[in-house]
Amino acid sequence: MDIVRVEFLLRLLAILLLVLTACLVGFDSQTKVVFLTVQIKANFKYLGALSVLVWIDAAAAIYNVLQLLRCFFIATSKVVVYIVFAANSAAIEASAIALIGIKSLQWMKICNRFTRFCIQIGAALILGYIAVLILFLVSSISAFQLFRLYSPKHFLKLKTKLIDDSYVVHQNVLQNDLQNN
Repeated sequence: MDIVRVEFLLRLLAILLLVLTACLVGFDSQTKVVFLTVQIKANFKYLGALSVLVWIDAAAAIYNVLQLLRCFFIATSKVVVYIVFAANSAAIEASAIALIGIKSLQWMKICNRFTRFCIQIGAALILGYIAVLILFLVSSISAFQLFRLYSPKHFLKLKTKLIDDSYVVHQNVLQNDLQNN
C-alpha cells in the first residue's frame, strides 16, 4: 500500500472520529430533577471547554475533508493536530473538575448526578484522543514526504539528484557533439 493511500485512510478515520466526538459531546444532554419540581439539564454549553471542543473538532474534521479533496488534485496537517490536542486536553481538565469538583472554589462535582452525560463525554474524549493520534500519524507522513526531498548533508537545501542527473545528461550530449564535430 503506497503512502498516499495510507494518508487517505488515516485522514478518513480521523474525520470519522472527530465528527463522532463532536456529535457525542454536542448532542449529549441529561435532565435530572434536583428538588421536587426543579429540573437541571446538563449539556456541553455549561462547560466552556466542551463547547470549544465541539467547534474545534468540527473545524478539524472540515479541514481534513478539504485536505482529502486536495489529495485528489495534488499528491499537509501540522497545526491541526496541536489544536485538537489542546482542545481535548482543556476538555479533559474541565471534565475532571466536573467529575471531582473543587471544594475550595465551591465548584460542585456533577458527575454523581449526571452519570450518563459524563460517561458519554468521557467516551467522546477518548475518541478525540484517538483522532489526535491518527492526526499525528498523518502529520508524520506529511513531514516524511516533505523532508525526504531535502539533502541530509546541507541544511535546507533540496536534494540535487535530479539537477545533477540532468546536468550529466547535458554534459554527455555536449561531449558527443564535440566528438562528432
